[in-house]
Formats: sequence, structure tokens, C-alpha cells
Amino acid sequence: MSARRHKTGCPICGKPVVKEYRPFCSRRCADADLGRWFSGAYAVPGEPVDPADLPPSDDGGTERD
Repeated sequence: MSARRHKTGCPICGKPVVKEYRPFCSRRCADADLGRWFSGAYAVPGEPVDPADLPPSDDGGTERD
């Protein structure tokens, strides 16, 4: 019995997926996806967090502008 395969394409451009970069078709599309995460284009929904509930930062207590 063979494994079930999904015939989906790269989530960025729709081209066929390449095993080495799965679920993407190339390094370029994988990097584009990573860039979207870094830029905040993707977000995980959740409740807003009150800044007072955040743990203290590790930067020694100094703020940068």
C-alpha cells in the first residue's frame, strides 16, 4: 500500500513542491515565506497582552529609541 500524497503546490507561487524545500518549490520561496514571518505579515491570532504582564527584558533595563 502506498503513502497518500497530496497534490498541492508551493504556498508562495503554486509550482510543484521540491522534496529538499518542502512545502516550497525552491529556496527563494522558502526565504520569501520566512521574510513574511519576520516582517509581521503573518500573525497568530490571540488576545492582546497587557505590557505589565510581560516578563522583564534581558537588556539590563535600558530602553533604546
